[in-house]
Parts: sequence; structure tokens; C-alpha cells
Amino acid sequence: MDKQAATNVIPSDVWRPSRREVIGAGGALLLGGGLAAALRYASKQERGLRADVFIGKAPTYQCDFERIISEGLETLGVNRDAVRGKRILLKPNLVETALGMAHINTNPAVVVGAAEAFRRLGAAEVLVAEGQGHRRDSRLVLDESGMGEAIERAKIPFVDLNHDDVVSVPNAGGWTKLPSLILPRTVVDADWIVSLPKLKTHHWAGVTCAMKNFFGVMPGIVYGWPKNVLHYLGIPESILDINATVKPTLAIVDGVVGMEGDGPIMGTPKDVGCVVIGRNLPAVDATCVRVMGLNPMGVKYLTEASGRLGPILSENIFQRGESLDSLQTAFTVLDIPHLHAVRGG
Repeated sequence: MDKQAATNVIPSDVWRPSRREVIGAGGALLLGGGLAAALRYASKQERGLRADVFIGKAPTYQCDFERIISEGLETLGVNRDAVRGKRILLKPNLVETALGMAHINTNPAVVVGAAEAFRRLGAAEVLVAEGQGHRRDSRLVLDESGMGEAIERAKIPFVDLNHDDVVSVPNAGGWTKLPSLILPRTVVDADWIVSLPKLKTHHWAGVTCAMKNFFGVMPGIVYGWPKNVLHYLGIPESILDINATVKPTLAIVDGVVGMEGDGPIMGTPKDVGCVVIGRNLPAVDATCVRVMGLNPMGVKYLTEASGRLGPILSENIFQRGESLDSLQTAFTVLDIPHLHAVRGG
């Protein structure tokens, strides 16, 4: 991130939407123009763009994730020279916890494996940071998800982004009306910001993966629980602004067991058996949508990101590692009108 652009602020400095804007924001969630028009637009926007995405096979959480992730990083050209001396922030998805619902959150084994892979490459510091959107008690979420014990055992520090010091950064996206975003100091100061999401469907956005995961860097003391300001402004638009501003370095997606149906919390587990890694997050998310047997052209934030933040068309994404077809698994989404395009019609 551009450290020069960040300035100290207090939480009350955040913009708050008017009643009219709150009521009107719901319409922004609907996809317009049709899938064919979106495909034509993406083909034009993505000329000359290309991204590599690695898929690693991981049938269970007993796999050696340090090895799988290290292989993916090497394949993508992430070597010791790139990582040495860097401060790496790992952002898992810890949105909620519930008994018997481990598939809600990024599995601790994937997070620890990523940390060890970066340590092996000479990172100066690796930390885990999250600002969960539902429960306000971060310690409870860490304990109930098993993340707290796992990262403590691995000696990985944790930062609660909901209550971190905050700074103001100019909004580099412009999809919402926010002139600036209020970000945690820990995020602004990190050299590498790595999204470690869960592969899930989402009842509003269609899917939630590497890009949507960054709602969790927006501090609750500013944006509320569950980040209400961002929902009012439009979920796709907020996803795009956050990603354009934060400029994440990498994504490592936990697709060992995903979630289908009424995600991101109330859905059911779906075995897939993979880890998806890439340096361009729209390309990673588009690949993950295809792994789920769904249509990236029906996901509004991806069609908007096409050509601006990265490629989403399959012909512009070079698939590495396991073949997509070998791991593709049909996910169900809710049968509601604004999600029909995600299903392909």
C-alpha cells in the first residue's frame, strides 16, 4: 500500500449514508445487461491481460499444507528474493462460529501451512489478522474456530482488525461514493496482504472468496457489525473499492471443504479437495467460481473487476497445477432471482 497516502483519523470521520441512499442501495445488487453482454464487455476489456492461477489437490485437512502452498508459490514465481524481509499479513475468513459448522471458516491447518511456507522463504514476520463481521468477541471466535490454539502453537501473532488503530486512505476504486476508506494501521503497514478465504456461496454476492474476504479488514469500530455501511453502499461496489485500495498481494483459498446453499454462514459443507492460489484476485475468484460449477459472468463484482482489476475469462487465465475439470464440483446456490445468473441462467 501507499504509506504516504495514509493519514490518522478517528472513527467518527467515516462517511455515513443518507436514508435515500440506504433504500436505493439494494438495487445495485442486481445484475443488468445479461450474461451475453457481460461476456462481450469482458472480452473487450481484458485484451492483453493474463494471470496464472495454481490449483493444488488437498483431499483432507491432514494434508501437508506447507508443501502444497510452497509448491504453488514456486509455480507462480514467488521465491525467496520476493519474500525475504517482508512483513506478511494473512487474512483468514473467521466470520462466525457455531458448533458442528467448521466449514464456515478458513481451516487453521491451511493458515498455519501458509505461515510456515512464508517463513521458509525468509519473511521477516508473519501475522494473522481479522476483523470478523458478526460476533464482536474476537477471542471467542478464535477459541471456538480452533484458530487461536493453532496459531498460538505455531507462534503466529494475531491482530484484531476491528479494534486496531485506524488511518484514512484515498478510495482508489470509485465504485462507491466514499472518498476514502478507513483501514487498520496493521493493514497499511504490511508489505504483503494475503487473502485466505473459504470457498463459499453467498446469498447476496453469489459467491464469497478471495475478494469478498476483505470485508474483514474494515474495522467494526468504524463500519459497524456486520460492516453495515458497506452493505448499504452495495456489496459488489464495496468489494471492488476495498480491493482496489488495499491492493492485496496474493490469495490462498481453502477449497478442501467449501460451503454451498445459504452461505456465508447457514449453508452446508461441500467436499472439493483443493487449494487455489494466485497473485491476481479476480482471476483467482473466477477460477474458484468455475471449480464450483458456477458462472463467473453472473457475479457482478467479477464482471466489474474484469479488465480493471484483472482478467476473469478462462482464455486469459493460465491454469497451473491440477486441472480445473478434475476438481470441479457442482455447488448449489439459493433459488432466488438475483442469483439465477450465477447458476448460468
